[in-house]
Amino acid sequence: MNLRIPPALVLLIFGGLMYVLDEFLPFGEFDFFGRTTLVSILVGLGVLVMLIAIIQFFWAKTTVDPLNPQKAKKLVTNGIYNFTRNPMYLGMLLFLLAFGLWLGNAFNTLLAAGFVSYMNHFQIRNEEKALEEVFGKEYRMYSKITRRWF
Repeated sequence: MNLRIPPALVLLIFGGLMYVLDEFLPFGEFDFFGRTTLVSILVGLGVLVMLIAIIQFFWAKTTVDPLNPQKAKKLVTNGIYNFTRNPMYLGMLLFLLAFGLWLGNAFNTLLAAGFVSYMNHFQIRNEEKALEEVFGKEYRMYSKITRRWF
């Protein structure tokens, strides 16, 4: 892999950028009825999606290490992986969206989009390349029928 920044650290960096943006940008603030409820729902969904994904990896006895996808022993394509190839990153995105809503600055959605762009370019592409090398045609078929994020 070309860039070896753990995805959890990328999540924290983008979360920190969201906080800084909220503190120093004098406009873009918003509030609406049910905002805190929506924050709780997004956090809960993020936790649920990530836990299901991690549990499926452990059941399959394969690696959850995003920096070494070539160590994967089995391609997990069932369960939550029927709907998204990257449920752990989707969970992280849900956390960032929840954090942005909690902060209440509309411009934080741009940083959440930046997280998606960063992950696609620097993390997911490298993982996909490694998984294609390990699993070949099986992975190519899986990636054709299952979307990257949703």
